[in-house]
Amino acid sequence: MIESLKHLGTASDGNETLAARFTDLAPPLTARQALIESERCLYCYDAPCTRICPSEIDVASFIRNIAHDNINGAAKVILQANILGGSCSRVCPTEILCEQACVRNHDAEAQPVKIGLLQRHAIDHMHFEKHPFSRAAATGRKIAVVGAGPAGLACAHRLAMMGNQVEIFESQSKPGGLNEYGIAKYKLTDNYAQREVEFLLQIGGIHINYGQTLGKNLQLQDLQKKYAAVFLGIGLGASRALGLTGEDAAGLLPAVDYIAELRQVQDLSSLPVPTRALVIGAGNTAIDMAVQIARLGAEDVTIVYRRGAEAMSATGHEQDIAKANQVRIKTWAQPHSVLLDDAGKVRGMRFEKTKLDGGKLVATGETFELSADAIFKAIGQSLDTHSINDPVAANLQKDADKIHVDAQFRTSLPGVYAGGDCVAPDQDLTVQAVQHGKLAAAAIHHDLTLQLEAKHG
Repeated sequence: MIESLKHLGTASDGNETLAARFTDLAPPLTARQALIESERCLYCYDAPCTRICPSEIDVASFIRNIAHDNINGAAKVILQANILGGSCSRVCPTEILCEQACVRNHDAEAQPVKIGLLQRHAIDHMHFEKHPFSRAAATGRKIAVVGAGPAGLACAHRLAMMGNQVEIFESQSKPGGLNEYGIAKYKLTDNYAQREVEFLLQIGGIHINYGQTLGKNLQLQDLQKKYAAVFLGIGLGASRALGLTGEDAAGLLPAVDYIAELRQVQDLSSLPVPTRALVIGAGNTAIDMAVQIARLGAEDVTIVYRRGAEAMSATGHEQDIAKANQVRIKTWAQPHSVLLDDAGKVRGMRFEKTKLDGGKLVATGETFELSADAIFKAIGQSLDTHSINDPVAANLQKDADKIHVDAQFRTSLPGVYAGGDCVAPDQDLTVQAVQHGKLAAAAIHHDLTLQLEAKHG
């Protein structure tokens, strides 16, 4: 039970009925559909879909393999670039990346090649007798990876391929990071995040330690002494505050906390569900929260954003999902104050209307109120400063609320690298985190090899 919502009633429908509302958002392609769709691809030279892919998947190559009925070949092309290609095929915003760049994405064609669904088809139907990648000769080095999210897992897998031993330290009881705890249940179904990690670990040379939290029972200074290098894939563990009185009242909580509970609970009917819900934010987390609470039975769900819909970081596709689930999106309004009932519980929120004045967002002074039994904050997350509070970690250079890294993902501390959401300057995407981990692994291996060569002259 989520403590802040324990005063609310639970879902009115049973678990079986609710579970049916959290099946795949996009049904997979059949073999025939995949073949037909793959033959729409022009296999472009210097393909724009590949150039825009954050993990540099050779899209034309894997689709050509599908067209030639070589599913294992297609899967290996994907996994060489993105070892978490299965989850990325489900959660990546292909509509603003590879599919938007597709040369068939014009009025005459009506739609681009379904790259995301084809990628999923290849990964879902691959059948290797053993792990498709083998380990290089052992280097004798042990490297620490903090965080078993997409960045940490991708880094660990690539390091293991290069012959290194990897120790992962994870604070939760399961690996996967946001794929396990933070993605809408209807996007990653059937325990997919765990099955993907199991596949990744088949490379060998990787051991995961659970219940290990940087800044609590794990210190960076100790890792530096024990391991040849350290990679930080710690994500963003602190939810940003609205800065309003009453923010700690029962009924107001971070959206990520509810999503994590929803993804782990065995009986969906045991979840607390408000009749009226407000979601503050404009990104994919806001959409995921609003849609899921609506599917659980909330009768009135509204997303509120301080700017216009065109400025929302959630894609148009995500916004359409919200509207299809009867979620209202109210724009040009910012939180003004939390409204509480006589018992000190949330009963709604007062908002102030906003507008642009000379390109700057300003409040108009005009307010209105929306009633709600629960308010979910989806206004972003920041680096949890407790995780980098030991004497060594405190010296990490920051860029605003992110860890500063150079082009090779080196931090300001020797032998310490970082990637994923804790450094990401752009969108916080799973595919971007995977790329960070992959490139950081290459940099770590390269740097350590150079050090060894220099030592032996």
